[in-house]
Amino acid sequence: MQRDVFTSDHDAFRRTVRTFLAKEVAPHYDAWERAGIVSRDAWRAAGRQGLLGLAVDEAYGGGGADDYRFSAVLAEEWSRAGARGFAVPLHNDVIGPYLTSLATEEQKRRWLPGFCSGELITAVAMTEPGAGSDLQGIRTTATDQGDHWLLNGAKTFISNGHLADLVLVVARTRPEGGARGLSLLAVERGTPGFERGRNLDKIGQHAQDTAELFFQDVRVPKDNLLGRLHGGFGHLMDHLPQERLTIAVGAAAAAERLVEITTAYVREREAFGRPLAALQHIRFEIAEMATECAVTRAFTDRCIAAHAAGGLDGTEAAMAKWWATELHKRVADRCLQLHGGYGYMREYPVARAFTDGRILTIYGGTTEIMKEIIGRSLLADRRATDEKGTP
Repeated sequence: MQRDVFTSDHDAFRRTVRTFLAKEVAPHYDAWERAGIVSRDAWRAAGRQGLLGLAVDEAYGGGGADDYRFSAVLAEEWSRAGARGFAVPLHNDVIGPYLTSLATEEQKRRWLPGFCSGELITAVAMTEPGAGSDLQGIRTTATDQGDHWLLNGAKTFISNGHLADLVLVVARTRPEGGARGLSLLAVERGTPGFERGRNLDKIGQHAQDTAELFFQDVRVPKDNLLGRLHGGFGHLMDHLPQERLTIAVGAAAAAERLVEITTAYVREREAFGRPLAALQHIRFEIAEMATECAVTRAFTDRCIAAHAAGGLDGTEAAMAKWWATELHKRVADRCLQLHGGYGYMREYPVARAFTDGRILTIYGGTTEIMKEIIGRSLLADRRATDEKGTP
């Protein structure tokens, strides 16, 4: 069905993404799952196909597409393919905007060509063992040493933690000011004192290398400050709506795909001498999920259009993230149930979707944080962001 938010150019791009996923990702994904990491060759293949740096200016090797709808197409197809462990949407839509909007000309020339070719893989390091959504709790420090910053601290749950060649680290550059004393520092692979811990043992997204990062007296050049000094909190808040919308878009697409898979399954699977689809309860389950997905799609499409036009606000992004990810959680659970024992087998897509998708209501801001953002906005409660540093 044609969706009004997309044009024929976006449809053509969708076909390109699907072809890439079928040829370069699907045949290797099980091996990446077993290895706990995606091959760097796959990142370079994505770069050659023009799937990295969609919004980066062509002068730096990017796609030059100042149109979020292309990113939305990629996020949808990545999710439909069950390729969440290959963190291209994170690279493009979460980290990319920091580099394109905050980097100096010298930084852009240094980092963006590799970002677009797949030679330079990125990560953002915000979460710490004792600090998640509450940025005021960040303890990683960067002390001004004149010609460099001296970085000390630890981060955890960092996607692309082992693969990353460039990590954007949220660090405290002044002790006072709570969340307003934070800055973004770009730490490059091989910098002395920068160490990576174990590849964390997750219940899902096994192909995604999620790691602990440690910084002990790491000398970060002054030229690696990204954006304004002590302006890290504001930069994070500016870019969170797109991150949350991308998560929502992927979640909605993945839920739709699960309903498609399950609809086909109940048509074929027989119980008591007839297809499961002949049972009224099964038809009601499919009807409810399909309707919920259609309603969610209408809202996320509206948000995609608004963001492409520069008009998406943080409250609507939070609404989309909360609703779409919670929908995915419900749909994955119900679809697995309808598959019966087969749904519990990892060879079935519904099983992987069940475990891979569980994190969606947590990362990018938990469902509870999303509700808090929405409630504050609707009730005009302006207290907490400045005081607590909660996104």
